[in-house]
This record gives sequence, C-alpha cells and structure tokens, in this order.
Amino acid sequence: MSQDAPVRETTLPMQIAIVTLFPELFGPFFSTSLMGRAHESGVVSVHYENLRPHGLGKHLSVDDTPYGGGSGMVMRADCTVAALEAACAALTETAPAAPVHRVLLTPQGKRFTQADARRLAEQSRLVLVCGRYEGFDERVRGFVDEELSLGDFVVTGGEVPAMCLLEAVIRLLPGVLGNDDSAREESFSDECQGLLEYPQYTRPLSFRGLEVPEVLRSGDHAKIKRYREEQASLRSAERRPELVSELSRRKAGA
Repeated sequence: MSQDAPVRETTLPMQIAIVTLFPELFGPFFSTSLMGRAHESGVVSVHYENLRPHGLGKHLSVDDTPYGGGSGMVMRADCTVAALEAACAALTETAPAAPVHRVLLTPQGKRFTQADARRLAEQSRLVLVCGRYEGFDERVRGFVDEELSLGDFVVTGGEVPAMCLLEAVIRLLPGVLGNDDSAREESFSDECQGLLEYPQYTRPLSFRGLEVPEVLRSGDHAKIKRYREEQASLRSAERRPELVSELSRRKAGA
C-alpha cells in the first residue's frame, strides 16, 4: 500500500490539543469543509488549552521582556509549559497509556513536509503549541518532541501554521477525503516519486484557444501514464529542481 494512502486503520479518533492564546480562531476551521466533516464525524477530537489562564499577575501575563535586552516580548517558560502539561493531561485523562506527541510551531523548526504529515497522521495524540510575540523562552524547547516550521518566513502567531499542519495531517486519515485514492497520486506522494504532480485538465476541451493535450483524450492508458510521468519530471525540474536531485540520489542509493 502506498504511504500516501490513509495511514491510520483504527476507528478511534485522533486526539488533538492546541495550546494557544486565541482558541476562537479555530472554530471556523473545525466547522468547515473537510475539517468540519472530520470533527463532526468523530475522526478527530479537539481540545483547546487557552494560555491565558496559565498567566501570572492581575493581567494573567504570559510574556515578559527578554534577558540581555532587545525589542519585543518573549513567551515565558513557566506559563507555556504549564499550558502544555495541562493539554497533555486533558488528552490522557481517559486512557493514559498512549503517548502524546508534542510539537512546537516556530520559524526555527524543521521545515514541515508531506513526509512529516504522513508521520504525524500515525500519532494517536498530538499537541501543537502556538507561539506569539518574539517567540518562546529557550527552555520551552526541552519540553516538546520536535519543532516544525512551514517555511522561511515569519507570521504573527502559530495559529495559522497550526491550521495548515493539521489540514495536511487530517486529510490523510481514513474517510476524511471521501475517496482515499485522492491522497495517493498528488505532489510529493510516493506515487509521484516525491515530485510535483503532473498537469491536470477537465472540461471544456478548448478554452480561449488552449486545448487539452491529445494524449489525455486518446484512451491509451499506457501513453497517458508515460505522459504524466514525463510532465511531472519536467515540471519538477523547472520549478523544484531539488526534488529531482533528491529522487536521483534515492535511485542511486537503491
């Protein structure tokens, strides 16, 4: 079976906890489209651990000025770890045997890939920690299993990256896409050898002088397969040459 097929066979929901200062941002996300279906059907269950109640003082502050000076505020280790531990406890209070995988969302983390999505989709319990301000006190990193980033850019907080990560993961769970084959033959999948997906066409046959390639109308499945493989290689070489280089390295090492 392709690794890009749905990866979890259990009927138990995937338990997700999100540590955030803004849990309300996730309401529309988990009530719309495929993510709404996954939530409502019980494929996933979601717990929100609001950071604010773990804050200190009159204003329940979760950030402070950085030691050594500098601009901005840093999220405190004591408040963040307290929220993280509360999130883990919320997931394990019914059945503490299964482990909880803890992820810190930060620009300094490893770049998130489709392989990571497949790997995380195999987890039974997942906690995502969303940052704000100038980032986390360095000591927070000792309390998570890994750090992930969407890429080489910075956003205001970790909530939007968390949604992107969760959508990539949850769509791989059984029954979420409706047709499980949809996740097999797409960009970065094993079926595409880790390359970009080939060009896709549908009706109309002709649009403003642009025609659907004749080979796709031929009905010759062998020719169509060769055409798509060629187009995937050409597109990847043009747009993401590092993917082609990585494929060459894998074949050389096989």
